[in-house]
Amino acid sequence: MRVALITGISGQDGSYLSEFLLARGYQVHGTISSTSRSAEPRPHDQSAAQAGVILHPVDLTDGGNLCALLEQIAPDEIYHLAAQSDVRLSFQIPVLTANAIVMGTLRVLEAIRSYQRRTGRTTRLYQASSSEVFGLPPVTPQTETTPFHPRSPYACAKVFAYWQTVNYREAYGLYACNGILYNHESPRRGELYVTRKITRAAGRIKAGLQKKLFLGYIDSRRDWGFAGDYVECMWLMLQQETPQDLVIATGQTHSVRDFLDTAFGYLELDWREFVEIDPGYFRPAEVGLLCGNAEKARRVLGWSPKVDFRTLVQMMVERDWQLASEEARCLQSPTS
Repeated sequence: MRVALITGISGQDGSYLSEFLLARGYQVHGTISSTSRSAEPRPHDQSAAQAGVILHPVDLTDGGNLCALLEQIAPDEIYHLAAQSDVRLSFQIPVLTANAIVMGTLRVLEAIRSYQRRTGRTTRLYQASSSEVFGLPPVTPQTETTPFHPRSPYACAKVFAYWQTVNYREAYGLYACNGILYNHESPRRGELYVTRKITRAAGRIKAGLQKKLFLGYIDSRRDWGFAGDYVECMWLMLQQETPQDLVIATGQTHSVRDFLDTAFGYLELDWREFVEIDPGYFRPAEVGLLCGNAEKARRVLGWSPKVDFRTLVQMMVERDWQLASEEARCLQSPTS
């Protein structure tokens, strides 16, 4: 039985990835924070634990307990997903963001190097990079050779993590690779992210639970895919003979306006009647357009996305409409 460790397993990607690996017979371990309320299991933690995932409270600001965990579970593969991943929030908490992403990734790399030196065992690392590293790219679509131009503390931290992963691969021979994933969404997306914020609001407005939705810059265009498709790439990247850094994307872009049209339209609503622009949601440095060219991933991994944009949005809306309907029914039921 192969053993996998997923840092940040309680998030969207960790949830789908744990299910993917369990279905392939892996023993799956996951880290959750040991220093904040996020150590309390969220629904994804609970479902993962019930399915057989072994959870470990680990503080990624402490390299020592991470080293001890590697000794304990002897992972064949590590998927490093843990991060402060809210781009807008990173402008407000840049130091915390940098510590989580920069030092968190460095501690993971050091723990693997130390573990391999002591045991002689090889552990393969997937490091979650982001399309945000491109920021203001000189070309569209972007490929693995497009220069980075980060436009947020989050993106700057991801650039450091990317190059540190490359450095450990070249300097110490670690099997370590970066997945430059473009925006990937699902019904499990956190409610603070714009896509889920939109679908949740659409469902609640339809159910009469909400009147307005406040958003920031809605003309930005993104390359949106389904998280369930993208975690397969994470796994495929670690099955190759040699580690490679790859762009994972659909190659198609849609604006936030397009997302609003599709989400609200699915429920026969006109988003213009409910959406108000709040400058407080603008970023100090906006990123207007990101689109990825995943031709190399298609060639190397034999991968292509299965869920298209419209299906993805409808999937999210259906789930949030169901949740809103259940909430509305509970509010209308007489109390005992």
